Amino acid sequence: MDRTNNSLLCTENLTKDFGKLRAVDNLSLSLEEGEIRGLIGPNGSGKTTLMNLISGIYKPTNGGVYFSGKRIDRLSPESITHQGIMRTFQVARLFGDMTVLENMLIPAFTQGTGKREASHRAKELLDFSLLGRLTHEPARNLSGGQCMLLQIVRGFMRQPLRLYLLDEPFAGVHPTIKDVMIRTVQKMNREEGVTFLVVSHELTVVRRLCTRISVLHGGRLISEGTMKEVANDPRVIDSYLGG
Repeated sequence: MDRTNNSLLCTENLTKDFGKLRAVDNLSLSLEEGEIRGLIGPNGSGKTTLMNLISGIYKPTNGGVYFSGKRIDRLSPESITHQGIMRTFQVARLFGDMTVLENMLIPAFTQGTGKREASHRAKELLDFSLLGRLTHEPARNLSGGQCMLLQIVRGFMRQPLRLYLLDEPFAGVHPTIKDVMIRTVQKMNREEGVTFLVVSHELTVVRRLCTRISVLHGGRLISEGTMKEVANDPRVIDSYLGG
Protein backbone atom coordinates (compact mmCIF):
# COMPACT_ATOMS: atom_id res chain seq x y z
CA MET A 1 0.00 0.00 0.00
CA ASP A 2 1.26 3.46 -0.94
CA ARG A 3 1.26 5.55 2.24
CA THR A 4 2.00 8.67 0.20
CA ASN A 5 -1.55 8.74 -1.25
CA ASN A 6 -4.31 10.96 0.09
CA SER A 7 -5.73 8.43 2.54
CA LEU A 8 -6.40 9.80 6.01
CA LEU A 9 -5.97 6.37 7.59
CA CYS A 10 -4.42 3.21 6.27
CA THR A 11 -3.31 -0.08 7.71
CA GLU A 12 -0.48 -1.96 6.05
CA ASN A 13 -0.28 -5.75 6.42
CA LEU A 14 -1.75 -5.32 9.89
CA THR A 15 -1.71 -8.50 11.99
CA LYS A 16 -2.69 -9.18 15.59
CA ASP A 17 -2.20 -12.53 17.29
CA PHE A 18 -3.47 -13.58 20.69
CA GLY A 19 -1.41 -16.68 21.32
CA LYS A 20 -2.36 -19.08 18.53
CA LEU A 21 -5.45 -17.07 17.57
CA ARG A 22 -5.01 -14.62 14.70
CA ALA A 23 -7.66 -11.93 15.16
CA VAL A 24 -6.49 -9.59 12.38
CA ASP A 25 -4.72 -11.20 9.44
CA ASN A 26 -2.44 -9.18 7.14
CA LEU A 27 -5.05 -6.44 6.77
CA SER A 28 -4.49 -3.53 4.39
CA LEU A 29 -7.33 -1.01 4.47
CA SER A 30 -7.51 2.70 3.62
CA LEU A 31 -9.97 5.39 4.61
CA GLU A 32 -10.33 8.67 2.73
CA GLU A 33 -10.69 11.97 4.52
CA GLY A 34 -14.31 13.08 4.85
CA GLU A 35 -16.01 9.74 4.30
CA ILE A 36 -18.31 7.74 6.54
CA ARG A 37 -17.13 4.15 6.14
CA GLY A 38 -19.05 1.16 7.39
CA LEU A 39 -17.21 -1.87 8.78
CA ILE A 40 -19.25 -5.06 8.96
CA GLY A 41 -18.64 -8.76 9.45
CA PRO A 42 -19.77 -11.67 11.62
CA ASN A 43 -18.92 -11.95 15.30
CA GLY A 44 -15.24 -12.72 15.75
CA SER A 45 -14.26 -11.27 12.38
CA GLY A 46 -11.79 -8.80 13.94
CA LYS A 47 -13.75 -5.54 13.82
CA THR A 48 -13.28 -4.46 17.45
CA THR A 49 -9.70 -5.72 17.44
CA LEU A 50 -9.05 -3.45 14.46
CA MET A 51 -10.55 -0.50 16.38
CA ASN A 52 -8.30 -1.32 19.33
CA LEU A 53 -5.25 -1.42 17.05
CA ILE A 54 -6.06 1.93 15.45
CA SER A 55 -6.69 3.60 18.81
CA GLY A 56 -3.54 2.17 20.41
CA ILE A 57 -5.15 -0.12 22.96
CA TYR A 58 -3.50 -3.09 21.24
CA LYS A 59 -0.10 -3.14 19.60
CA PRO A 60 0.15 -5.09 16.33
CA THR A 61 2.04 -8.33 16.01
CA ASN A 62 3.08 -7.25 12.52
CA GLY A 63 2.33 -4.43 10.11
CA GLY A 64 1.46 -0.83 10.86
CA VAL A 65 -1.24 1.84 11.18
CA TYR A 66 -0.70 5.18 9.42
CA PHE A 67 -2.60 8.42 9.96
CA SER A 68 -2.00 11.28 7.50
CA GLY A 69 1.04 9.34 6.32
CA LYS A 70 2.60 9.05 9.80
CA ARG A 71 2.90 5.79 11.68
CA ILE A 72 0.83 5.81 14.87
CA ASP A 73 0.68 2.19 16.08
CA ARG A 74 3.75 2.75 18.25
CA LEU A 75 2.11 5.66 20.07
CA SER A 76 0.18 5.52 23.34
CA PRO A 77 -3.64 5.79 23.22
CA GLU A 78 -3.35 9.29 24.69
CA SER A 79 -0.90 10.38 21.99
CA ILE A 80 -3.17 8.94 19.30
CA THR A 81 -6.07 10.93 20.74
CA HIS A 82 -3.96 14.07 20.46
CA GLN A 83 -3.59 13.34 16.73
CA GLY A 84 -7.34 13.99 16.41
CA ILE A 85 -8.67 10.43 16.72
CA MET A 86 -11.50 9.54 19.08
CA ARG A 87 -13.46 6.34 19.64
CA THR A 88 -16.47 4.94 21.41
CA PHE A 89 -16.84 1.60 23.16
CA GLN A 90 -19.65 -0.94 22.97
CA VAL A 91 -20.40 -0.26 26.64
CA ALA A 92 -20.53 3.50 27.18
CA ARG A 93 -17.71 4.74 29.41
CA LEU A 94 -19.14 7.65 31.38
CA PHE A 95 -18.62 9.12 34.84
CA GLY A 96 -21.88 8.14 36.49
CA ASP A 97 -21.64 10.52 39.44
CA MET A 98 -20.96 13.49 37.17
CA THR A 99 -23.71 15.37 35.36
CA VAL A 100 -24.23 15.12 31.62
CA LEU A 101 -22.62 18.55 31.18
CA GLU A 102 -19.63 17.66 33.36
CA ASN A 103 -19.06 14.51 31.28
CA MET A 104 -19.10 16.67 28.17
CA LEU A 105 -16.52 19.10 29.51
CA ILE A 106 -13.84 16.52 30.35
CA PRO A 107 -12.31 16.18 26.84
CA ALA A 108 -12.24 19.96 26.41
CA PHE A 109 -10.54 20.60 29.73
CA THR A 110 -7.90 17.91 29.12
CA GLN A 111 -6.80 19.81 26.01
CA GLY A 112 -6.86 23.22 27.68
CA THR A 113 -10.04 24.70 26.22
CA GLY A 114 -11.38 27.61 28.26
CA LYS A 115 -14.48 27.04 30.41
CA ARG A 116 -16.70 29.54 28.59
CA GLU A 117 -15.82 28.22 25.14
CA ALA A 118 -16.17 24.60 26.26
CA SER A 119 -19.51 25.19 27.98
CA HIS A 120 -20.90 26.94 24.90
CA ARG A 121 -19.93 24.07 22.58
CA ALA A 122 -21.17 21.46 25.03
CA LYS A 123 -24.58 23.09 25.31
CA GLU A 124 -24.86 23.41 21.53
CA LEU A 125 -24.06 19.73 21.05
CA LEU A 126 -26.41 18.63 23.83
CA ASP A 127 -29.27 20.71 22.44
CA PHE A 128 -28.78 19.35 18.92
CA SER A 129 -28.68 15.77 20.19
CA LEU A 130 -31.83 16.33 22.30
CA LEU A 131 -29.89 15.80 25.55
CA GLY A 132 -30.11 19.45 26.59
CA ARG A 133 -32.95 18.85 29.04
CA LEU A 134 -30.69 16.37 30.84
CA THR A 135 -27.74 18.76 31.17
CA HIS A 136 -27.68 18.67 34.98
CA GLU A 137 -28.79 15.05 35.36
CA PRO A 138 -26.24 12.56 36.74
CA ALA A 139 -25.08 10.31 33.92
CA ARG A 140 -26.01 7.21 35.95
CA ASN A 141 -29.69 8.15 35.51
CA LEU A 142 -29.60 7.95 31.71
CA SER A 143 -31.00 5.05 29.72
CA GLY A 144 -28.61 2.78 27.83
CA GLY A 145 -29.34 4.55 24.55
CA GLN A 146 -28.90 7.97 26.11
CA CYS A 147 -25.55 6.86 27.56
CA MET A 148 -24.37 5.75 24.12
CA LEU A 149 -25.57 9.00 22.57
CA LEU A 150 -23.78 11.02 25.25
CA GLN A 151 -20.60 9.01 24.68
CA ILE A 152 -20.75 9.84 20.96
CA VAL A 153 -21.55 13.53 21.45
CA ARG A 154 -18.84 13.93 24.10
CA GLY A 155 -16.23 12.90 21.53
CA PHE A 156 -17.01 16.00 19.47
CA MET A 157 -15.70 18.14 22.31
CA ARG A 158 -12.15 17.30 21.25
CA GLN A 159 -10.98 19.76 18.62
CA PRO A 160 -9.77 19.34 16.06
CA LEU A 161 -11.42 15.92 15.64
CA ARG A 162 -10.40 14.31 12.37
CA LEU A 163 -11.31 10.62 12.74
CA TYR A 164 -14.03 9.09 14.90
CA LEU A 165 -14.19 5.34 15.46
CA LEU A 166 -17.71 4.20 16.43
CA ASP A 167 -17.90 0.63 17.76
CA GLU A 168 -21.46 -0.78 17.62
CA PRO A 169 -23.10 2.52 18.56
CA PHE A 170 -26.62 1.48 17.53
CA ALA A 171 -26.94 -1.88 19.28
CA GLY A 172 -30.09 -2.08 21.41
CA VAL A 173 -30.80 1.64 21.01
CA HIS A 174 -34.36 3.01 20.72
CA PRO A 175 -35.18 4.03 17.12
CA THR A 176 -35.68 7.69 18.12
CA ILE A 177 -32.22 7.89 19.70
CA LYS A 178 -30.79 5.98 16.74
CA ASP A 179 -32.14 8.63 14.39
CA VAL A 180 -30.53 11.36 16.52
CA MET A 181 -27.20 9.51 16.37
CA ILE A 182 -27.39 9.29 12.60
CA ARG A 183 -28.27 12.98 12.20
CA THR A 184 -25.45 13.94 14.57
CA VAL A 185 -22.87 11.92 12.64
CA GLN A 186 -24.07 13.37 9.34
CA LYS A 187 -23.99 16.92 10.71
CA MET A 188 -20.44 16.64 12.06
CA ASN A 189 -19.25 15.00 8.86
CA ARG A 190 -20.87 17.68 6.70
CA GLU A 191 -20.12 20.77 8.79
CA GLU A 192 -16.82 19.92 10.48
CA GLY A 193 -15.37 17.38 8.05
CA VAL A 194 -15.06 14.58 10.61
CA THR A 195 -14.27 11.19 9.06
CA PHE A 196 -16.02 8.17 10.55
CA LEU A 197 -15.34 4.44 10.69
CA VAL A 198 -18.54 2.79 11.91
CA VAL A 199 -18.67 -0.82 13.13
CA SER A 200 -22.24 -2.09 13.22
CA HIS A 201 -24.39 -5.18 12.78
CA GLU A 202 -27.34 -2.90 11.97
CA LEU A 203 -27.16 -3.19 8.20
CA THR A 204 -30.17 -0.95 7.55
CA VAL A 205 -28.43 1.85 9.46
CA VAL A 206 -25.11 1.19 7.71
CA ARG A 207 -26.87 1.39 4.35
CA ARG A 208 -28.46 4.70 5.35
CA LEU A 209 -25.30 6.24 6.78
CA CYS A 210 -22.33 4.89 4.81
CA THR A 211 -21.57 5.26 1.12
CA ARG A 212 -18.83 2.63 1.25
CA ILE A 213 -18.64 -0.61 3.23
CA SER A 214 -15.68 -2.82 4.17
CA VAL A 215 -16.35 -6.44 5.12
CA LEU A 216 -14.11 -8.46 7.44
CA HIS A 217 -14.10 -12.23 7.88
CA GLY A 218 -11.53 -14.16 9.84
CA GLY A 219 -9.51 -10.98 10.30
CA ARG A 220 -9.23 -10.45 6.55
CA LEU A 221 -10.76 -7.84 4.26
CA ILE A 222 -12.94 -9.86 1.88
CA SER A 223 -14.99 -7.17 0.13
CA GLU A 224 -15.43 -3.41 -0.29
CA GLY A 225 -17.96 -1.27 -2.08
CA THR A 226 -21.49 0.01 -1.76
CA MET A 227 -23.94 -1.98 0.34
CA LYS A 228 -25.48 -3.36 -2.85
CA GLU A 229 -22.08 -4.42 -4.15
CA VAL A 230 -20.93 -6.17 -0.99
CA ALA A 231 -24.33 -7.79 -0.41
CA ASN A 232 -24.06 -9.38 -3.87
CA ASP A 233 -20.44 -10.47 -3.43
CA PRO A 234 -20.35 -14.31 -3.27
CA ARG A 235 -17.60 -14.16 -0.63
CA VAL A 236 -19.83 -12.07 1.63
CA ILE A 237 -22.86 -14.26 1.00
CA ASP A 238 -20.85 -17.38 1.85
CA SER A 239 -19.06 -16.10 4.92
CA TYR A 240 -21.28 -13.39 6.38
CA LEU A 241 -24.83 -13.83 5.19
CA GLY A 242 -24.75 -17.60 5.57
CA GLY A 243 -25.55 -18.36 1.96
